[in-house]
Amino acid sequence: MAEIINLRQARKNKARADKEARAEQNRIAFGRTKAEKDQTKAEREMAGRRLDSHKRDDETP
Repeated sequence: MAEIINLRQARKNKARADKEARAEQNRIAFGRTKAEKDQTKAEREMAGRRLDSHKRDDETP
């Protein structure tokens, strides 16, 4: 004989597994640690300051 299962529980278990798989994909695609975000922000600010320091001041008319 086949094993008897509760269809309501089976649906809920499948939904939980699907939700967890989708969450794992999102963590891979969008998840970055705070340190990584801070590092990127610091690099962007440093590049901006470096660019500003190389600008020429041509104020003579």
